[in-house]
Amino acid sequence: MKSPETHTERREVRVTIDDVARAAGVSKATVSRFLNHRTTRLSPEIATRVEKAVADLAYMPSPMAQALKRGRSRLIGLVVADITNPFSVAVLRGAENAAQQAGYLVMLFNLGNASQREREGIEALASYQVEGFVLNTLGADPTAAKEIARHGKPAVLVDRKLDGINADFVSLDNADAVRQGVEHLLTNGWCELLYISEPVAGVSPRIERVAAFRSLTAVRLGAAAAQVIEVADGDDAALDKALIGLKQRGGTRPVAVMASNARITLRVAASVVRLGWSLGRDIGFVGIDETVWAPLVGPGLTTIEQPTEEIGRIAVTCLLERLQGHNPPPRQIFLAGRLVPRASSLR
Repeated sequence: MKSPETHTERREVRVTIDDVARAAGVSKATVSRFLNHRTTRLSPEIATRVEKAVADLAYMPSPMAQALKRGRSRLIGLVVADITNPFSVAVLRGAENAAQQAGYLVMLFNLGNASQREREGIEALASYQVEGFVLNTLGADPTAAKEIARHGKPAVLVDRKLDGINADFVSLDNADAVRQGVEHLLTNGWCELLYISEPVAGVSPRIERVAAFRSLTAVRLGAAAAQVIEVADGDDAALDKALIGLKQRGGTRPVAVMASNARITLRVAASVVRLGWSLGRDIGFVGIDETVWAPLVGPGLTTIEQPTEEIGRIAVTCLLERLQGHNPPPRQIFLAGRLVPRASSLR
């Protein structure tokens, strides 16, 4: 009596190119020529035998192996600072769409906001033979640029500049985004403004936004009526204190906050709840980054929407141009944000 098959015996065995060659009675090189569409070097009779063996064995060649034999992986490496940030997710979506349309795939490495992993991410993606990089790094690792140069592959920077690398750069027009927010608040009668940012610490978009806020408000309000604070992760007490100080400085005048990104927006909204205030009534608000939840928080949050998917798409387009042999001087492409007014800033 035949014994029952074991799990190991039932498991399908992967068909190899050796199996196809044996079944067709040809060499592996002949099968490889057939698979790489070089049938002009094969007789019709041999090509038919190989084709039948491939079909009979249901052989599926490895796309990666075939690509590497041709010297092309058709992979793009994408490094993002923080995949939990809606900005990173939207950039990834735009990059993937552009890559897929061109017949490429995107491999993702998430830094998790850990600057010491920048070089590690580049090394990891390079090991998979990516053809180029799209980098949304923290810009804090001085060895990252050297690692890119060592691999000799083109790179495009997104949102954050990286010292030591002369590459295409695609970003929101940060100065214009801050201008839109400040002018909107002032037009709606908010007289005392506070800009809240994550620690700036060499991160280029944070630096640019803070500089733009200081410059604009110095002219329109004077330094005393417009201040900037940086709040570290988890320091809710400092944030609450800053908002209370804003209200005290304003006295009877309307006061408002501008948040540097979606993460700060959430923290400000939570602080307002802790203090028992209402956005749009006790304090005005505008935040950079549109999110799916912005209309749902409080009375609805006014935001500056970044063209994030477009940023990802353009970054990949720039990279593909260089992979196709076009080598223009490094470009800096700045895209305008869009003000989305809601009740948090309207008086």
